Amino acid sequence: MKKTLLVLVYLFLSSVALGAGEAKPWLGVHVLMTSSDKTTQLTEVVEPLAEKGINAIIAEINYGYAYQSHPELRAGNPSSPEQIGKLLAACRAHGVRLIPQFQCLGHQSWSKTTFPLLTKYPQLDETPGKYPDNEGIYCRSWCPLHPEVNPIVFDLIDELIEVFEADALHVGLDETFLIGSDACSRCKGKSTAKLFAKAVNDYHQHIVGKHKLQMLMWGDRLIDANEITYGKWEASANGTAGAIDLIPKDIIICDWHYEPRQAYESIPMFLKKGFRVWPASWRKTDAAKALIDYSRTFDDEKMLGHLNTTWGAVAFKDLPSFEPLGLAVGAFR
Repeated sequence: MKKTLLVLVYLFLSSVALGAGEAKPWLGVHVLMTSSDKTTQLTEVVEPLAEKGINAIIAEINYGYAYQSHPELRAGNPSSPEQIGKLLAACRAHGVRLIPQFQCLGHQSWSKTTFPLLTKYPQLDETPGKYPDNEGIYCRSWCPLHPEVNPIVFDLIDELIEVFEADALHVGLDETFLIGSDACSRCKGKSTAKLFAKAVNDYHQHIVGKHKLQMLMWGDRLIDANEITYGKWEASANGTAGAIDLIPKDIIICDWHYEPRQAYESIPMFLKKGFRVWPASWRKTDAAKALIDYSRTFDDEKMLGHLNTTWGAVAFKDLPSFEPLGLAVGAFR
């Protein structure tokens, strides 16, 4: 009972500090926390990050947790519940909101390595039997229509929600290039926009509908590369952008851009559609400054603040001194 009360108090304080439209901006950092060592290292820098001004951490854990429901899907040296508990305690002690991320749909491989879900259950692959050693593709995807995929993924998500005592979850969904493949008997010939929207809506129903949490996702697959000329990485050139009108507007869009531009047209587009937007930069200081400055021209309560991604470009011990992160924090002081 006491623990439940403490959790409720923490969630209330988090919502006050980080709710859309409140005075305090979301100042976050996204990290890959895919092993127990990474979790320990991150725990050690929570205090200096908070002192810097960071009040939110997106911890992308994926298969790097010691799952009980599907131990066969653990990767490498996974984090234990005890380690996550220590990280969570450090975040609470210093007023930092901790949001887990599980990468959904795409990014199910990297280079020649296929990640556990599609290694253990190859029938869930969007392109089963194709691309040996992942030659000729960017990353594998799971099939959004396979009846076996969501029950497994939701088991993993449920464990993360419990161990992180989460009030939000990030589902990834960036750079999904393999969707609606002719190699998939279920998806062949179907609208990629509807397939992508189906996946988003499935995750939303589980995370927001069932668990009453906030859901975050990357925004690139919802941007039409034919209308906003970011290119096929920051925007979609494979038809998924139409999903933007088929998904709930309470999803928080993390709109990432890593190159300097005069304008980032997707930001007003997402705001106009009714989404809350959390712009995200990376390691180039000129690009980070340009995105921060541009996003701050919008006097809109749906503009949340700024998110700094890292993608291994900086060691965890050096996060508090990461220059782009300092730019973001300084801009909102």
